[in-house]
Amino acid sequence: MHTLAEFIARHDRLFILTGAGCSTDSGIPDYRDAEGDWKRTPPVTLQAFVSDEATRRRYWARSMLGWNRFGRAQPNKVHHALVQLERRGQQQVLLTQNVDRLHQLSGSRNVIDLHGRMDVVRCMDCEARSEREWLQQELLARNPDWGSVESRPAPDGDADLDLADFSGFDVPGCTHCGGMLKPDVVFFGENVPRERVETAVAHLEQADAMLVVGSSLMVYSGFRFARMAAAQGKPIAAVNLGRTRADELLSLKVVQGCAAALAFLLEGSVSSGNAMACRATG
Repeated sequence: MHTLAEFIARHDRLFILTGAGCSTDSGIPDYRDAEGDWKRTPPVTLQAFVSDEATRRRYWARSMLGWNRFGRAQPNKVHHALVQLERRGQQQVLLTQNVDRLHQLSGSRNVIDLHGRMDVVRCMDCEARSEREWLQQELLARNPDWGSVESRPAPDGDADLDLADFSGFDVPGCTHCGGMLKPDVVFFGENVPRERVETAVAHLEQADAMLVVGSSLMVYSGFRFARMAAAQGKPIAAVNLGRTRADELLSLKVVQGCAAALAFLLEGSVSSGNAMACRATG
């Protein structure tokens, strides 16, 4: 199969895994360069967040500054292109490593948020959930001087800023029990909930191919699905601008921006009739 269009046309049930490269056109920066290395300091770990109050203050101050951009991001052509696969009935499931919910906002319905969702906050003591927007207003009210601090967008709602003193930043506790609040996402050093992984694995077993879009797969939580697909003899195609951890497992690799690589899905260059013909002869 020489093109991505041919790969997609030949498979009825695609297990789609997406990463940060899907959301860069929505103004959300990604983490890694073309070699799969970090572009910036790695994200905070669960252990540091839980054990160090200074780390939590720093995290929430930066999150407060980044939320206005992140929380108002809109889907781009990549998200809309993937919706077309679901509407054609070619998507087994869409498993995303992103926490921005842009797939759902674009119209995708059968989505698993592998690493959780940033628009929800969880109490680590009583497990109560609340809207991130509520916390944003509370943070702004408690820290009015921070509202005008200049910052630069960083991945997943974070913000980069010049040297700052976070010691006076006021972080609220849970309104139910006063416990520690954390975004309802999987931090580095934290395990993906078992039931979420098991659900994704069940979908992979039902799929006939895997499509990776905008992910280097450097994080094992995503890479393991490529390993499983390869072990099951399922072909894997990947769209990514740089190296992926699964390069040696791929049947097809498209080194191109996600929007350009998937543009044919929006332009209708592969009609449903052609797709059926390819599958019938494949």
